[in-house]
Amino acid sequence: MLALEADKLEADMHRLLTLLLHQGVLDEQFLQLQQLQDETSPNFVAEVVTIYFRETEKLLTNLRKLLAEREFTDYKKMGKHLNQLVGSSSSIGAKRVRNVCFAFRSLSEQNNRAGCLRLLAHLEHEYCLLKNKLHELFQIEQQRVLAAGVRYPMVLQ
Repeated sequence: MLALEADKLEADMHRLLTLLLHQGVLDEQFLQLQQLQDETSPNFVAEVVTIYFRETEKLLTNLRKLLAEREFTDYKKMGKHLNQLVGSSSSIGAKRVRNVCFAFRSLSEQNNRAGCLRLLAHLEHEYCLLKNKLHELFQIEQQRVLAAGVRYPMVLQ
C-alpha cells in the first residue's frame, strides 16, 4: 500500500516538474542540480534552494530600498544586485526570474526608474511563483520519501 502511495507521489512530482519546465519557470539547470543529490546528501537541492531564497529576499529588499529613495541615482548599484540575482537564479535553473532580471538590468542601464519599478513588481511576482512551486515540489518529495522509507520492524521469534 505504501509503495503505491510512493509511486503516486513520484508521478505527482514528475508532473509538477514537467509543468514548471514547460512553463519556463525552471530550466535544465534545475535537473542538473537534482542529479547532484544522492544518498550522502539527500537534502542537497532543498539546501541550495533555501540559500537561494534567503539571498534573493535580501537582494529584493535592497532593490526595493534603492528604488524607494526620493533622489535615486545609483543605477550601477542596482545593476550589481541584479547581476548577483541573475547568477544565482541561473545556478538553480530559475529561468523566468533570470529573464526578468535581464530586462530589469537593461532598464537600469537606461536609468529608467519607472520601468525599473514596474519590473521590480514583475520580478517579485515571478520569485513568489517560483518559491511557492518549489515548496510544493519539496513537500511532495518529503511525502514520497516518507512513504517509500517506512519499514516495518522484523518480528523476532
